[in-house]
Amino acid sequence: MEFPLNDLLNRDKCRQWILEHFHPDGLSCPNCKAGVEQARRFRTTHRSQLRVYRCRVCDHTYNLYSGTLLAQHHLRPERVVLLLRGILKGESTKSLAGELQSNYKTVLTLPHQLQARAEQLQSQEPVPDTRTETDEMFQNAGKKGEQHLDPFDPPRRRGNKRRGKGT
Repeated sequence: MEFPLNDLLNRDKCRQWILEHFHPDGLSCPNCKAGVEQARRFRTTHRSQLRVYRCRVCDHTYNLYSGTLLAQHHLRPERVVLLLRGILKGESTKSLAGELQSNYKTVLTLPHQLQARAEQLQSQEPVPDTRTETDEMFQNAGKKGEQHLDPFDPPRRRGNKRRGKGT
């Protein structure tokens, strides 16, 4: 996924980005699947500044986050896009919460919910090929028995072959 930095702080462009990625077939009522054309604008939320629509078919209210993991969250679209960007970059929860000035628990639960949803959507079929490549899985596996060349850096007990606590 690409996150163009020039567009990340523009609320309308963030709404459009969320609409394209979370509702690729267009925004519709999660209850009866009627399009947004068959709804009327109901109100704008105070905290997240999202438009809320009321469906004319089933009288159900919905917004841009309805039917997604972001439902019932009161994050502005700019924060959602920046939060997703940070999650995909692998930034820590604490730094993301600080940068976005959001609640730590909110920032902590969203990545967990995303991972759980991805795990549910993952295929249960076994991988068709019999070989699996594991590049960079054990990055420091070959360095355990190396001698320490620096006399001021004492070696580990295991590297020294000294008896220690353990089996």
